[in-house]
Amino acid sequence: MISLLNDAPENVAAFSASGNISLADFDSIIIPHVEKKMKRFNELNYLLYLNNNLPKTDVDVWLSHSLLKLNKISLCNRAAIVSDDFGLQKITALHTNKFKIFSSDNIYGALHWCNNGN
Repeated sequence: MISLLNDAPENVAAFSASGNISLADFDSIIIPHVEKKMKRFNELNYLLYLNNNLPKTDVDVWLSHSLLKLNKISLCNRAAIVSDDFGLQKITALHTNKFKIFSSDNIYGALHWCNNGN
């Protein structure tokens, strides 16, 4: 299930994912919210909080699909994934000036970075 994180800064499209995720969730929740943010801010600051109870195969398929689709509809300014998945955190190639991975105990740091940058 995907839900909006409503306490995110205004210029950040923030979501939480838990349990089973379907591509329909992505298309019905994330895409409309991202499009709304793009109309207002002309760029995307994106945060995805991955809860620990997600099946690994769902995360792989869903992330691949979502990143591809988001790249087509938006100019991504900053994107953060918040997760305690040690394997995901170790992928240092993902850490760039536009993309970072944060642990769940640093979700407010992730929101601040998405909102303001470094």
